[in-house]
Amino acid sequence: MDLPARAAELIAVPSTADRPEELRRALELVLDVVGPGFAVERFCSRGKPSALVHVPGPRPAFRVLLNAHLDVVPADRYAARREGDRLYGRGAQDMKVAALIMADVFRSLARTLPYPLGLQLVTDEEVGGHDGTAHQLAAGVTARFVVIGEQSGLRVVTDSKGILQVRLHATGIAAHAAYPWLGDNALLTLAGAVDAVLRRWPVPSHEQWRTTVNVARIETTNRAVNQVPAEATAWLDIRFPAEDTDFTGRSPGEIVALLHAVSGVEVVVDSLGAPHHADPESAEVALLQAAARTTGYSGELLRKHGAAHGRFYSARGIDAVIFGPGGDGQHGRQEYADLRTVQPYRQALVSFLTALASSPAR
Repeated sequence: MDLPARAAELIAVPSTADRPEELRRALELVLDVVGPGFAVERFCSRGKPSALVHVPGPRPAFRVLLNAHLDVVPADRYAARREGDRLYGRGAQDMKVAALIMADVFRSLARTLPYPLGLQLVTDEEVGGHDGTAHQLAAGVTARFVVIGEQSGLRVVTDSKGILQVRLHATGIAAHAAYPWLGDNALLTLAGAVDAVLRRWPVPSHEQWRTTVNVARIETTNRAVNQVPAEATAWLDIRFPAEDTDFTGRSPGEIVALLHAVSGVEVVVDSLGAPHHADPESAEVALLQAAARTTGYSGELLRKHGAAHGRFYSARGIDAVIFGPGGDGQHGRQEYADLRTVQPYRQALVSFLTALASSPAR
């Protein structure tokens, strides 16, 4: 496979959440890499297509499942350009290059391994994953171990944070701006609420494995400068590790009660995803680390601050790790895949899957 050429073709597809036809086109391009002779189960939930590929026959409980997403966040252009060992473009690092490598590895090994290997291709990771990975799991797809091809520089990610997206809403009393004592400024109330949340979970000055809060947007329906706003809303994105029992294992109702106690304003939970954790001492993790080391990479364990599909597997007691090639700049204009890591990544996947065939853990 001419991977840079295939990747350029895939990167040129604007496979964003609001373009269902382009999501399908991206999916078909990767299925084309897999080629004929395999069973392809197709799924669709709320317009988001996905596929599960395995050897012909009834769907098995997979020993290993390779998971890749083909959707991207919006960009001002969708085209690849190569500069030396870097392939630039939206989705190059996150994660179209890795998806192609996984498809190629699956095509090469699935028929020869003495255990069932699956390839899971989804198109909604950037908008939550509920209509791809979670939908397939709800439909009965299962595995003992999952490798998610998100970028990691051939390190093994066994932990990633949970995600909580909430709105804080404050109400007040409208009044003429010249007579503010006659009103109750909802924006000022909201500013105090946000400040209280940030005092409880302050923005770190450097990387730390703890809960973080991002204030993504503050707005009001008021459009008149000479009016006291009567309502205001703030959108918060909260990322939390499994160790933070303020959020881990809590129901939406419990979280609403906590944040209301901290902020003093109305709280609405828009989405909640649990942290992801895989056993770092498992035989599979050890074999994957060893496979990375044979290619010249450390294979060290890594924790990710972003939420990932691993949370859907963790919730079902299935160990999932993130293991992908290198690159940088995800979701930015200078996003790129490091082509120097492509062959080592492919070799590491092959070594891991082959070694697992003779492992006692099999």
